[in-house]
Amino acid sequence: MTGVSTVDVTDDEDDLRLDRWFKRHYPDLSHVHLQKLLRKGQVRLDGKRAKASTRIEAGQAIRVPPLGKAPEGKRPVKSKADISDADARMIRESVLHMDDNLIVINKPPGLAVQGGTGITRSVDGMLDALRFEAPERPRLVHRLDKDTSGVLVLARGASQAAKLTSVFRSKTARKVYWTIVVGVPEPKDGKIDLALAKMPGAKGERVVPEPDGGKRAVTYYRTVEKASRKAAWLVMEPETGRTHQLRVHALALETPIMGDGKYGGAEAFLKGP
Repeated sequence: MTGVSTVDVTDDEDDLRLDRWFKRHYPDLSHVHLQKLLRKGQVRLDGKRAKASTRIEAGQAIRVPPLGKAPEGKRPVKSKADISDADARMIRESVLHMDDNLIVINKPPGLAVQGGTGITRSVDGMLDALRFEAPERPRLVHRLDKDTSGVLVLARGASQAAKLTSVFRSKTARKVYWTIVVGVPEPKDGKIDLALAKMPGAKGERVVPEPDGGKRAVTYYRTVEKASRKAAWLVMEPETGRTHQLRVHALALETPIMGDGKYGGAEAFLKGP
């Protein structure tokens, strides 16, 4: 990359750390080189200086300076030897589809997509096990919450990553989630347009409805099946990609996602026969 470019943050990248964003888009850029660019103010977020730990927001503009070749060399890549045999086997068995351009896996619940403070296991840390004799490890192009299971698409090279990122940014790709909720929503189909905001708490950060000053969050939902009045199978399709959006929107329908004790409390679990 030889010129200055400006890249808009997508909904899927909302709340991502700035250094994680660079790792996703420019995997050969070392952490040391990025820190140097940040110190010199060459990287800007909405025209202002930013730190590596800054949480970016959907719609913000990131100024990316000419990167050239970082003198520090390529970022260190976790070797296959650092991945346990059990994790390597697990991540390979999760593959749903593979071709020359992409790999699709079924991410299990409880496994983070990317590493971070307190996270020792992540999909990103296991990607070398998914090389399958390719010259480079596959690349992340979107993410799922740690506690969410589902389809995760990986690009098998830089050009494929750029194309897939463009697809997610333009919303050409649809994201559809299946959820089991406690109770049956009324109406059974509809649109949830409820702005959200983050709130710190004693048990960690939570996302809460904030109609006045929150970020716009929209979810479409449809009831597929129900079990009496106790539970329902919903198809939820987020138009925006806020943190914990589906969990909070399901709670707003008074039908918390089953097992989601963080937001639904005791009401997120079925009681009795």
